[in-house]
Amino acid sequence: MRNTLILASSSPRRKELLTIAGIPFVEGLCYKCDESYPADMPTHAVAEYLASKKSNLYPKEISEKQILLTADTVVILNEEILGKPTNREEAIKMLAKLSGKKHEVVTGVCLRTKNKKFSFSDSSYVYFAPMSIEEIEDYVDTCKPYDKAGAYGVQEKIGYTCIEKIEGLYSNIMGLPVQRLYKALFSIKN
Repeated sequence: MRNTLILASSSPRRKELLTIAGIPFVEGLCYKCDESYPADMPTHAVAEYLASKKSNLYPKEISEKQILLTADTVVILNEEILGKPTNREEAIKMLAKLSGKKHEVVTGVCLRTKNKKFSFSDSSYVYFAPMSIEEIEDYVDTCKPYDKAGAYGVQEKIGYTCIEKIEGLYSNIMGLPVQRLYKALFSIKN
């Protein structure tokens, strides 16, 4: 019998990526998770830490034939984590910081079965072209990126019009390093 992958994420992008990659999954329970982390934690460790924390807090026991998938994505600019903006002004400020600069996107992934737990993270680099305040405001007002780390979605208008170059997995920037996940799923089943 085949293992069932449970996606414990409300992210439509993660659902889309799994679907496009042909990785069968079921949607897990909705639950809230405190996304705080130790203040002295290195920025590159935060996404994997939060993915693991989400896994530990999943409100239902995992059966023998299930694999729980949790993930978290952070945007890092000069060792500062840019989280999800809480309002329009914060989104505009974040994008103004990213304008004309290279930043890192780190997605942490945690896979857990009844008896095993495996986590990893993947990094990609995004190079934004300089953006005018009008471009930034138009994007924020049109796409309302309040549920996205760094206040943007690479798959949206801004990704096509303002990103000059990407190094690493595109899917990682969307919120799930699909290629690494695919390989990890085979490892954890065995």
